[in-house]
Amino acid sequence: MKLIRYGQPKAEKTGINIDGVNYDTSAFGEDYNEQFFETDGLSRLQNFVDENKDNLKEINADERIGCPIARPSKIVCIGLNYKLHAEETGAPLPPEPVVFFKSTTALTGPFDDIVIPKDSVKTDWEVELAIVIGKEASYVDEAEAMEYVAGYCLHNDVSEREFQLERNGTWDKGKGCDTFAPVGPWMVTKDEIRDVHNLRLWLSLNGKMVQDGNTSDFIFNVPFLVAYVSKFMTLLPGDIISTGTPAGVGLGMNPPMYLKPGDVVELGIDGLGTAKQNLRAYSKK
Repeated sequence: MKLIRYGQPKAEKTGINIDGVNYDTSAFGEDYNEQFFETDGLSRLQNFVDENKDNLKEINADERIGCPIARPSKIVCIGLNYKLHAEETGAPLPPEPVVFFKSTTALTGPFDDIVIPKDSVKTDWEVELAIVIGKEASYVDEAEAMEYVAGYCLHNDVSEREFQLERNGTWDKGKGCDTFAPVGPWMVTKDEIRDVHNLRLWLSLNGKMVQDGNTSDFIFNVPFLVAYVSKFMTLLPGDIISTGTPAGVGLGMNPPMYLKPGDVVELGIDGLGTAKQNLRAYSKK
């Protein structure tokens, strides 16, 4: 299944994408949140769709598409998880995963604007594969880790490099700004992805391809990451683990290149859809 959420921010309804068409599932009566995943919501949703497939209402094409997952308890991110990306930044291959967080208030839809923060001069792009956790995970064995995965999403791990790397403290300051986590258009259940470790992912800036990689370049694969993160914190249903970005970010260019108002980024991953975001300057609400 391909889960979607649509409508205005903070008022999204649920839906499902079938053969490229979005249908409303709000009559199912649940949002795609922690409780949904915790109570075998995917199976119940599939039964609902099967029983009502002839009566599902098609969603108007001009409806806003939101993040396919209602706000998770946390967004855990992995840094430097592609060999070529580590090389372009001049960093040694990490002996174990680099872990940081994005704030849940950074979540936006896949076609929403990215707002360049006030005083930012180094806002960067990062196309990533995101894992959605399907059930509570703590001290999970790697051999069993895939049992805890509900599905996958496309994610742009937008980053402010000065805040991240040049300001005292952790990476989190440059990762959790408002609008810095566009996710979607879909959450695709894991059964639809034949090989999560052989997916092309790409990102273009103003029509020019800047990232074009493959998850086969992972340093740490999906089951390893789920097991690893679960050693340090309990992962709750609906939580997101974003698995890192391939080579081609602005920071790694010579000279570095960063996003500015009016820029347009487009990105995609095999089987997970595409997204498009316009950049605009911060303005006081």
